Amino acid sequence: MFSPKAKLRTAAAAATVAVVLIGVGAGTASAADWPPLQEGAYLYSGTGGTGTVTEVDLGDFGTCHTLSQSAKSVQVVNGSASVVVYTGAGCTGSAWASGSLAQSDLPAPALSYRVVSA
Repeated sequence: MFSPKAKLRTAAAAATVAVVLIGVGAGTASAADWPPLQEGAYLYSGTGGTGTVTEVDLGDFGTCHTLSQSAKSVQVVNGSASVVVYTGAGCTGSAWASGSLAQSDLPAPALSYRVVSA
């Protein structure tokens, strides 16, 4: 059988582990927080939905837009439109398509985009 001191040490160790795990979980969650999902499309100059925000006009299909600052993440919530981003200005270079429901860091910084049908 365990002595009262051993039981107390076990309980204290378990409590310490629980506090550490809660702290680690909370730290991880805050580092991965994106802005709340909202209808529309947004390009961010930083990863994880941080930095300067560019709101995308989802009704402007096919027009190429060159950004004043590169985008590194995107968030899209729309049933009928998605965003294609390009690594070069003037919709040149490598392309990446978002889909109509997306929240992602881009594979490479984007310098331009266009809205397409989903």
